[in-house]
Amino acid sequence: MKTMTKREEMSALYDQDFFEWTQRSAELLRQGRFERADIDHLAEEIEDLGKRDQHGVDSRLRLVIMHLLKWKLQPERRCTRSGKSSWLSTIVEQRSSLQLIFKQSPSLKRFAKQDLPKAYPVAVKRASLETGIPANQFPSACPFTFEQIIDDNFVPE
Repeated sequence: MKTMTKREEMSALYDQDFFEWTQRSAELLRQGRFERADIDHLAEEIEDLGKRDQHGVDSRLRLVIMHLLKWKLQPERRCTRSGKSSWLSTIVEQRSSLQLIFKQSPSLKRFAKQDLPKAYPVAVKRASLETGIPANQFPSACPFTFEQIIDDNFVPE
């Protein structure tokens, strides 16, 4: 029976108890004990953190676009009888979250801008489902610039 190295033990721990793996890995890194660290899984997890943030930006971007589309195409439904707008509330909240993410990771702003053409059809599909307006009645391309989408003061007429 072969004895596992410390690195192999860490790699096995990754599948057995992820939280414990994270705590031990962080401690090994702080101590500079790289020879014991599970480098392959650490690299994978770091990449996944970036992907998670990028996915979060895409999701928030789609939500803002969807609500801007509903705002534009259904002006009669912008506010409830109490005068409040859940659409506007969602737009403000998601923009605020995007701005915090962009402040922490400015490169994600560039990716979000590039991904706008992919985000738009998803936003149309969701807006169509929520409003009952057929998808083909929405503009074929996003009617808002990236700057408008993230601008706190912009709402379409």
